[in-house]
Amino acid sequence: MKFGFDIDDTLINLREHAFHIYNDRLQQNVGLDVFHALPSMEIHSAFGLTKEEGGKLWSSLRDDIYYSKCGVFPHAREVLHALVDQGHEVYYITARAKEHTDRTREWLIANDFPVTDGHFYCGMSDSEKVHIIDELKLDYYFDDKPTVLETLSHLPVNVYVKDRSYNQHLQIPRITAWDELLDIIKTEAG
Repeated sequence: MKFGFDIDDTLINLREHAFHIYNDRLQQNVGLDVFHALPSMEIHSAFGLTKEEGGKLWSSLRDDIYYSKCGVFPHAREVLHALVDQGHEVYYITARAKEHTDRTREWLIANDFPVTDGHFYCGMSDSEKVHIIDELKLDYYFDDKPTVLETLSHLPVNVYVKDRSYNQHLQIPRITAWDELLDIIKTEAG
């Protein structure tokens, strides 16, 4: 089978990592309880920043956010390796800007994710992800972002949302921890 995965906030805990960086750079001490209650993907409001100020800060810190020691969600690597070991294909589909393609792929490899040539897609808009997912004829796709997931309902793919505070309104199958995935596959195949 073919499995597609978004990266940020699906396999890695990017926004929480950025939240810690914001706290450090802004010399604030905003608690993680505030982060876990955010109703939107943007984290700037927790620090009293406008959308414009938050966008500028994110842009100025992008390299630190993307390429430092961002935490991987528990079991994500192990489950992806297990999928590959079982003969499945793993694809990464991220809307990070095109200029981050090589470094993002290198980061995944350096952090022990199974990356196969031709199975890494980067540099498209959120709305363009649907075309890649369709062309690849994925069996499963996992993402955190509502605007992406809502575009996939017409495709014959099993879509799952990675549970986050800002996607609670979605009425699609939800994965809360990556160690659930192998059981989901067994159940659906059985």
